[in-house]
Amino acid sequence: MKIDSGTTAWMLAATAMVLLMTPGLAFFYGGMTRAKSVLNMMMMSFGAIVTVTITWMLFGHSLAFTDNPSSALNNFVGGFDALGLQSLVETATKDDGTGMPSLVFSAFQMTFAIITVALISGAIADRAKFGAWMLFSVIWAALVYFPVAHWVWGTGWLNTMGIEDFAGGTVVHINAGAAALALALVLGKRQGWRKEPMRPHNLTLVLLGAALLWFGWFGFNAGSELAVDGTAGLAFLNTQVATAVAVGAWLVVEKLRDGHATSLGAASGAVAGLVAITPACGFVDPWAAMVIGLLAGAICAYAVGLKYKLGYDDSLDVVGVHLVGGVVGAVSLGFLAAYPFLDQQSEGLFYGGGFGQLGLQVLGPVAVGGYSFILTWVIGKIIDKTMGFRIPAEDEVTGIDITSHAETGYDLGTVHASGMSSPNGPVTAPATKKVDA
Repeated sequence: MKIDSGTTAWMLAATAMVLLMTPGLAFFYGGMTRAKSVLNMMMMSFGAIVTVTITWMLFGHSLAFTDNPSSALNNFVGGFDALGLQSLVETATKDDGTGMPSLVFSAFQMTFAIITVALISGAIADRAKFGAWMLFSVIWAALVYFPVAHWVWGTGWLNTMGIEDFAGGTVVHINAGAAALALALVLGKRQGWRKEPMRPHNLTLVLLGAALLWFGWFGFNAGSELAVDGTAGLAFLNTQVATAVAVGAWLVVEKLRDGHATSLGAASGAVAGLVAITPACGFVDPWAAMVIGLLAGAICAYAVGLKYKLGYDDSLDVVGVHLVGGVVGAVSLGFLAAYPFLDQQSEGLFYGGGFGQLGLQVLGPVAVGGYSFILTWVIGKIIDKTMGFRIPAEDEVTGIDITSHAETGYDLGTVHASGMSSPNGPVTAPATKKVDA
């Protein structure tokens, strides 16, 4: 099949936009931590880029997107026909009529896997060993992400049943949110949680990160159509509409509840709206995107407080935004999915469809969330019992940037002089001039 240059050019751009989301997430998460943890937090996102890129190339694409109908495991995970992506090099274009090179499709999907793993890190800020995190990212991608992608987007059982997930509300956000909850429980609470202030140290970084995520999300959502057509335009518009409404909803909740509309609330509301519209962006009318954004902004604004009531330390609200927001978006399709964006049998309840699609949109989050939570808890426990997943308490109090990376995010002069060194030798405090009384 001849390569479609327009589609290929758009998908290359969309792939780069989605990859940019992970550095954007690093800024977003880094600004939300305390100053002594910012580098470690950002390194966890960059570490995910490294590990997931390699695992995707070696076997991830094969497990997620190849078909192995002769195997009893095909409903659960793909085969081994694309190990090392060599078969995609030999097959120049996808055989689905898009006219896009198979390697471009694989690169696009790789960026989804990367950010899904990176999202989990926000739940364990300040306290996870970097080496343990890198190992976890490899194992989790292999045992959780790749199979779930096959379930929903490959030839797995949820796809066969007819679940709808346009760009990853279930595969990415519910998957990562459930894993974040499990890992937060495995590692336990931060030292001083609820006793010491743990406010974001740099809200300008948070807003920068949110802006990069917002920009990259157009590639995430519109790119998931894998074509340059009206549905891609619909997904693009719905992404903007839902996100803007979600920001407004979050700020209204903050103003009514706390008396202040905050920049952190604006950034968090934007991400909540982006998350919720992700599974629905190509399947709903623009007015429905506004409803989804409104629900996501308001519900997630309250959901981030669940950790204080239930007692789990989700450092950067991955559960409240990504798990809850993903559920809002996925279930909304059972009500708001519209023909002609979908086949008539997949219409939502409000468009004359029955309860069948609604049931599937509930089953998906339950199945993926349950699987991700259980597997993540097991993986985390094994790593914790073998090499240890959490840094020592004294290192956490001192600051994970210094103790794990021998660096600090900011030049604070003599505040961190003790025990530090520079390329030019040890850093020492400047001599003080004696003043006579």
